[in-house]
Amino acid sequence: MIRRHDLISAACGFALTIIMMTAQMSSGSAAEGKLAVAIFAGGCFWCVEADFDKVRGVKGTISGYAGGRVRNPTYKQVTAGGTGHREAVKILYNPKQVSYEKLLYIFWRSIDPTDGGGQFCDRGSSYTTAIFATNKRQRQLANASKKKLIQSGALGGRIVTPILGAARFYKAEGYHQNYYRKKPAPYHLYRTGCRRDARIRSLWGSQAHGGIPHS
Repeated sequence: MIRRHDLISAACGFALTIIMMTAQMSSGSAAEGKLAVAIFAGGCFWCVEADFDKVRGVKGTISGYAGGRVRNPTYKQVTAGGTGHREAVKILYNPKQVSYEKLLYIFWRSIDPTDGGGQFCDRGSSYTTAIFATNKRQRQLANASKKKLIQSGALGGRIVTPILGAARFYKAEGYHQNYYRKKPAPYHLYRTGCRRDARIRSLWGSQAHGGIPHS
């Protein structure tokens, strides 16, 4: 089994350029160019970035840390535990192209929401799942989506992923940003070895990843 810490040890030896993803809309109107923000914790933020970058209407993703007590946390601090942070991804999206409800639908089906101890081969509180609502409306929609999922009986109705209020988001170190693009071979080795997609398919079947194709 390939654990991400093994890849991090190798990756830290390289000086990687921080890639800032910006979005430009084809229309010139300010209203059409305005982006909204969603923040999800779904285990390994490399994988959450890769999943949501495939979604039409998502214009950028940023890996980081949310929900903790320590200011400007480092990866080492967060994964060691005790800071209260989860690995999270800030998703910048065009609400005219994809709704928050659709992002929620995809998020639930891209994780194991029955696992309260981490995700897949990554264990510990920093890898647990959560939805960080950035405003009252997002919280209402997130709670409604969770309730609907429980009532559907899917996964036996056992959903442990919490819906949390807005939390300060700290951008992760540069080498984590767009890792799946910068280091495709070790990323693929990690994701396959961690059996993330195999578990998601076993849980969700044809609904896995919200129907977004994954290679």
